[in-house]
Formats: sequence, C-alpha cells, structure tokens
Amino acid sequence: MRGMLYKKPIADLQSDLESDHHLKRCLTAFDLTLLGIGAVIGAGIFILTGVAAATQSGPAIVLSFVLAGIACAFSALSYAELATTIGGCGSAYGYAYVGFGEIFAWIIGWDLILEYGLSCAAVAIGWSAYFAKFVTIFDWTVPKTFLNSFLASGIVDVPALAIMMFITVLLTLGVKNGARVNAVMVLVKFITITVFVAVSAPYINFHYWDNFMPFGWKGVMGGAAMIFFSYIGFDAVSTAAEEAIQPKRDLPIGIIASLAICTAIYVVVSGVLTLVVSYNTLDTASPVADVLLRLGHASAASLISVGALAGLTTVILVMFYGMSRIMYAMSRDRLLPKFFLHLSSRFRTPTRILWASGIVIALIAATLPIGDVAELVNIGTLAAFSIANLGVIVLRYTQPDLPRPFKTPFGITLPFLGIVFCLYLMLSLSWITWVRFFVWMLIGLGFYLYHLHRKDRLKG
Repeated sequence: MRGMLYKKPIADLQSDLESDHHLKRCLTAFDLTLLGIGAVIGAGIFILTGVAAATQSGPAIVLSFVLAGIACAFSALSYAELATTIGGCGSAYGYAYVGFGEIFAWIIGWDLILEYGLSCAAVAIGWSAYFAKFVTIFDWTVPKTFLNSFLASGIVDVPALAIMMFITVLLTLGVKNGARVNAVMVLVKFITITVFVAVSAPYINFHYWDNFMPFGWKGVMGGAAMIFFSYIGFDAVSTAAEEAIQPKRDLPIGIIASLAICTAIYVVVSGVLTLVVSYNTLDTASPVADVLLRLGHASAASLISVGALAGLTTVILVMFYGMSRIMYAMSRDRLLPKFFLHLSSRFRTPTRILWASGIVIALIAATLPIGDVAELVNIGTLAAFSIANLGVIVLRYTQPDLPRPFKTPFGITLPFLGIVFCLYLMLSLSWITWVRFFVWMLIGLGFYLYHLHRKDRLKG
C-alpha cells in the first residue's frame, strides 16, 4: 500500500497524458487569457468594490486592489512555473502531490473542491438576482416563489438552477465551446466597463480624494483581504494544462496576462467610482449601476445589468471547469472513485464528473439560501496559493535539475513573499471562517482515511 506521504513522480504525469484518460488539447494562449479574465472579472467589480470602499478602505481601495494584485502576482508566477514544470489538470492539487505527498495533495484537492463548488453555487444565486432585475427591462417579472429557495419564502430558485445546468451542458460539449462563449461574455464585460468609465469621466472630482485613507493602513489591508475574493479564478487557468495546445508557452502567458489586465481594470473602476461620488455612499449591492443612476444615466445603468450577467456567467463557467478538472485528476489518481474517469468519446470531456457535481451544485443553489461565503472561499484560495508558492521552493531544493520552461525570477524570494502575503491576508479573516475551514478539512481527512482502505483504492 502506498503511504500517505507518497509523492507522485513527474514521469507518472507524463504517462497520464499518453493514456486513454487524457483530455483533448485545443486551447491557445488567447483562450487561456480570456478564461482567466472570465473567472476574475465578475462579482468583485460589480459588488465588492463599493462595499470595500465604503466599509474598509475609502478611496484607498485602489491601493487595496494593487496590494491584492501584488499578492496574487507572486502566486501567479509560482503557478506559471509549476504548470510548465509539472503540468497536469489538477492545479495546486497536482503540485502538492509531486512536492509534498498524497495526504497533502488530498487536503488541497478537498480544499479546492470547497472553493470552486461554493463559488459556483453562490455566484449562481447572484446571477439569479441580476436576471430578475434584467427582465424588468422587458416588463417581465419572475415570481418570488421561483426566485427564492423554500427556506427563503419561495419554492425553488429556477434561474440559479437553469444557469448551472446550462453551464454543465456547455462544458459537456467540449471546453472549446465553453471558451468561445467565455470570449463573447468577456467582450460584453469590456464594453460595459468602457461605457461606465466613459460616461463617468466628465464627473470626476478629485475633491472626493481629500480624505484618501479614512480608515488608515489597517483599512487598506482589511479592504485587500475583502476584495481578494475579486481575484479568485486566475489559478483556474492552470487546470487547463492538459488542454492547452502549447502548455509550456501558453500557460504562463494566460496566467500572468489575465492577472495584469484584471488588476488594471479593478484599479481604474475603483478609482473612477470614488472620484465621482463620496466613498461612504457606495455600500450597495450594485455600486456601479447606482452611481450611473445618480449621475442621471439610466440607460447606461441598465447596460450594467447585462455586463453583470455576462460577468457572473463566465465566473461560473471557469470555476466549474476548474473544479471538474481537479476532480478528474483526483479520480485518475484513485483518490476519488474510478466511476468518474469516464470521458466522452466525442468531446473528451469528463461527463460523469460534470453531471454529478453540476446537479449537486445546481440543487444547492436552487434550494438553499447561501449567505456571504466570500471569506470561506478566500481562505481556501489563500491556502492553495500558499501550497503553490511552497511547492516552488521545495522543488527548487529537492529536484533542482528539473526542466523549467518558465522560471520564477529572483530565486525563491518571490515565492517566499507570496507565502507571507497569503498568510497575512488569511490572518485578516474572522475566527469563524477559520473554524469552518478546519471543520471542512477534518471531514475531508476522515473521508480520505476511509477511502484509503477501500479495496479498489489499493489495486494497482
């Protein structure tokens, strides 16, 4: 029996790519960059930006975005190095398997399932709320009984159920089709953001920045911890390693370019928001649309709902895609049942994983009132980023001769700084978030110990 500290040789990953269980290579660097942008630009820019400015950072929200972007940049470089060195579709799960051993790989895989699954469910519920607002443009109304769960004065959240099942069908038909839809949605988001900036620009008044840092440096860091949720998703690009046409070249481009573009967009939008109105008026569910309404541009505000729908759709798409690929990698390593290894003969997609997890997430989104899960998702992401950074450091010492098509500059300095930033942001989260995180990890550890001794786990 392989021990819990068994490390998977990189050669085994290469044999996985040549087996009958390999995925179809069809994604370019452009596709990967758009996947990253699709995952990152969503709820953060349309919701969290205003909340963080009003309650945490004030106009210094622009610094919060820069700091969170820097923290992500260290991790992005580490992901790029590991993705080109190790490969595979398991992202941080696969890196942990090679660098630290099976038990650590399971823990981080379990963590990523929580992160991506909760993100999909929560964003699907948010998508439903925006959809209800959007159809009012056509004088349609979605009955509340079919807009809320039975625990929230309704019966079932039909739009949330529908969008999740639509994404499931789309990914079943092949990741290239999903990438095409994502590209269209990203274009819609760019148009929406451009309209907001262009319409708001004439109203910019630097007087609103007179009290630039009202909550002090602590507020800036608190804002960075809160809006870190906005950056979640660029790491999902690394789960596409097996489906990238030229992974050693395209993955670093996709990961780093998407993060750089998204950081620039966040800084510009948050800057404009706090320059056209007072920061303390931005604590609303839709700050971008509300600002346009206050400026007297109702038609432009209506366009924001379209951009929000597009943004939330791509977030669900990319996060669910990443989750399915991590689960597939875990199944291939027999840490999840072999049942999930089935691939569509036509599209080479893991259909059983997509439909099993898609139905579960859809039912959660449709029947349960999910509250604010941003912090719980944040701590899971920060843990994964820490593992990726630590993985670079460990492999630099344990396997220094490994071919590294992309290498993080300045030795281990940047990965070390990535760990420091991640731990600092984790310590900024509430204690209840830590409790919930450890409970989930304990459940996962129990499942792993049980699964470890199953007969089908021990074969081969």
